Amino acid sequence: MARLVRIGDVARELGVSVARLRQLADSGVIPSERSPGGHRVFDPGVVRSALAELSTVEFTTARWTFPQWERTLSISGLQEDVVWRELADEVLRDRLSPEAMSTANYTFTEMLNNAIDHSAAESVYVAAWVSRVEARFEVRDEGRGALPHIQEALNLEDVYDALGELTKGKTTTDPERHTGEGIFFTSKAVDIFTLESAGLRWTVDNVRDDQAVGASDIRRGTRVHWEMDPATPRPIAEVFGAYTDDDHQFTRTRTLVRLFGFGVRFVSRSEAKRLMRGLERFEEVIVDFTGIEEVGQGFVDEVLRVWPSQHPETTVRPTGMTGPVEFMVRRGLPARRQEGT
Repeated sequence: MARLVRIGDVARELGVSVARLRQLADSGVIPSERSPGGHRVFDPGVVRSALAELSTVEFTTARWTFPQWERTLSISGLQEDVVWRELADEVLRDRLSPEAMSTANYTFTEMLNNAIDHSAAESVYVAAWVSRVEARFEVRDEGRGALPHIQEALNLEDVYDALGELTKGKTTTDPERHTGEGIFFTSKAVDIFTLESAGLRWTVDNVRDDQAVGASDIRRGTRVHWEMDPATPRPIAEVFGAYTDDDHQFTRTRTLVRLFGFGVRFVSRSEAKRLMRGLERFEEVIVDFTGIEEVGQGFVDEVLRVWPSQHPETTVRPTGMTGPVEFMVRRGLPARRQEGT
């Protein structure tokens, strides 16, 4: 007998958004059944086969190789809102839900504006692919590169440090004109977000709630591309709400420990200082230990006692601990924090 699971479970297992699965089921592209309680259930194997067939027929090769819309534009005098209107009118209108349209508007104009204001390139390439189940966008330039530019402007040790700073939010090389929020919120608003620069690739997978850093063939300039559900019902205000206060100020962030080093062991105070650098810009910092197998006493002490004592206006909340890591983190929490956990 086939294993039938709820829509949320199959979405997590296959890395597909719930909204996208529901759209495909409603249109008959993938089969589903109803449980005795009336809930929609799926056979993950059948769904996987249907998605593979759909990918082959509809969008896998063509969507990545031949954009439905692309431009190479001179940066001099370029206005991102003008480019957006052209893209929206020629390709996106009536193909995205109102919520998806708002998200696409925000993410596309933010990423294009970054290239205009920061890349020092002569031109920028923009492209879009749209199908029934996915919308994908790309912005690419051959300028100085996002990570080398951050490294130089903030006097950091290397591009890995620059990437770490970028993931925190509020990181900008031009604080008088920019808040440093665009990349952070874009990476949270879409299904999958990827930024490539200086041979590094940072991927944020919001479907699986995961992030990764790997190698990239982009050595010069910056390439940003992202994928989203064209039928998403989630308003972008919900994305902002997770990281802002009642006055809509960006006061909360979440930083993933394993992006700030190599491997799954973090033991030194220097690693902790890199992790916490600049986080005093926030009122609340979620330190996520997901995927970490071992932490040292010095690392924990720096993150949970020393740094908070130096920045009492910022609350540090650890999460994602298991096994020995949870023991060390709980042990390192100040007594008053222990009572409240």
